[in-house]
Amino acid sequence: MRRVTTASPTAPPTGFPLETRTAPALWRFLLAQGWTRPAYLEEQADGWREVSWQEAGERVEALSRALLSRGVRRGDTVAVLSRTRLEWILLDWAIMSIGAVVVGLYPTNTASECAYILGHSEAVLAFAEDDAQREKLTSLGGRLPALREVIGFDELSTFEREAGDAAAAPEAVQEDDLATLIYTSGTTGPPKGCMLSHKNLVTAALRVTNLDGQSDTVLLFLPLAHSFARIVHQSAAFSGATLALVSDATRVQEGLATTRPTILPAVPRVYEKIHANALGEIERSSGAKRAIGRWALNVGSRASRLRRAGRSVPLLLRLQQKLADKLVFSKVRDRLGGRLRLGVSGAAPLGIDVLEFFHSLNMLVIEGYGLTETASSLSVNDPDDYRFGTVGHAVAGCELRLDTDGEILVRSDTIFAGYFKDPEATAAAFTEDGWFRTGDVGELDADGWLKITDRKKDLIITAGGKNIAPQNLENALKASRFVSQALIVGDRRPYVTALITLDPAETDSSGRDVQALVQEIVDEVNRDRVRVEQIKRFAILPRDFSQEEGELTPTMKLRRKIVQEHFADAIEQLYA
Repeated sequence: MRRVTTASPTAPPTGFPLETRTAPALWRFLLAQGWTRPAYLEEQADGWREVSWQEAGERVEALSRALLSRGVRRGDTVAVLSRTRLEWILLDWAIMSIGAVVVGLYPTNTASECAYILGHSEAVLAFAEDDAQREKLTSLGGRLPALREVIGFDELSTFEREAGDAAAAPEAVQEDDLATLIYTSGTTGPPKGCMLSHKNLVTAALRVTNLDGQSDTVLLFLPLAHSFARIVHQSAAFSGATLALVSDATRVQEGLATTRPTILPAVPRVYEKIHANALGEIERSSGAKRAIGRWALNVGSRASRLRRAGRSVPLLLRLQQKLADKLVFSKVRDRLGGRLRLGVSGAAPLGIDVLEFFHSLNMLVIEGYGLTETASSLSVNDPDDYRFGTVGHAVAGCELRLDTDGEILVRSDTIFAGYFKDPEATAAAFTEDGWFRTGDVGELDADGWLKITDRKKDLIITAGGKNIAPQNLENALKASRFVSQALIVGDRRPYVTALITLDPAETDSSGRDVQALVQEIVDEVNRDRVRVEQIKRFAILPRDFSQEEGELTPTMKLRRKIVQEHFADAIEQLYA
């Protein structure tokens, strides 16, 4: 049965002309607001530097003129290879402002991966963060005939000054013009370039309504080559919020403590690690402290469930919650900067226990849903109207429906124009009546709450014909503080098995036999599941899955096929 939900179009933002949904129009609108709060916080060796809107505007203008003076024109492709830094942000605005097309490269991309993307996109110019990344591109030599120049970030000051007054005037940019090519992480074959227009990006940015430009600071460490980070930086700018940029994901904890943000967009693994670290600290404490920590978690969980159900919290539980906050939760909050009010999680589902934990901290984490092909805009929970275990309601102006097999179908102004130079893949991505096929299987209730059950292509069909969603089992395993990663295996196999990696800091401190410990975790996961869905055997792997080995995407999603190839021997042993 097909069910449809259609959200009403969003009200026009005050003063912004919706008839000109282009990046340059949005940027001009932002600069005209006269905001006095910093636009960006840039991390430097001696601390964090405030970057005003005026400075950002002047630099974007200079970069735009310099690009024009180098012969970059509307429709040309310009690449950026860098971590999450201010220069990336400014180049993004500058490249789009002259009608050129932005292509982001991940710093973890190999030279051959960069060669494919630069060649396929026909990039004429590339910017590289440092000598190592610049060497990666210059080493490609004559393999990229369209690439005229590679410019390092250390040359940007000179690059900006060179334009002078000789630059040509930019051509007018239209909302259906291509703004960016975002290459999706391919699990089989080369990556595909998603064509996102100015209308796609600006519409997505305008639909983010949870930001308060007068008070919010957003901490961004996500890679800007990914669409999630792009919607974060563009929507933060539209609201006038301050964006604090952390270039090294290992320094997120320090960034939280020093910039004291109010909003944290992140992938699930970040929240899972914070949760696991807090649990580990409690379990490693002395007897009395451990008992207090466990008691506080129980109190927080009970209060969270009542609040989410719209029920009043009894007086005794409220008093216990205040004490739990003073003894435990406030200390965790302080380590996160003390001001976090909202977390936004995407890419994969979070366990209810993790969501309840943050709710107990008085920090709501809401889950949203979107794909690169939808400019990361599709559905989201609202801080005033949320339901754990779902990805919320459709965003304003977005239509959802379920196909007969449960696949989520979408229509929206944020839907991409197709895959670059791949008409066959583009045609396959849409239904005959023009709905985009997300490739995700979900459930949509009568009130419009959307729940993702799995990727359509990831569904396991056992030898007995049973359909099993691996993510449900994987998330249940990762709910344990001892489990770092998990991959469920079972497609066309007689039973379900698991590849498990462990957090050595947690297992070492436990003093437990790891085999027995993991067996207990698996037994608990199996306890409430029917026999065919239960994990029959597991293998503890000697190392974690990693981006360097190609097993994780830059947003920490599993590349299942590659993991299974790398650990094929372990899998075969599970079925021996």
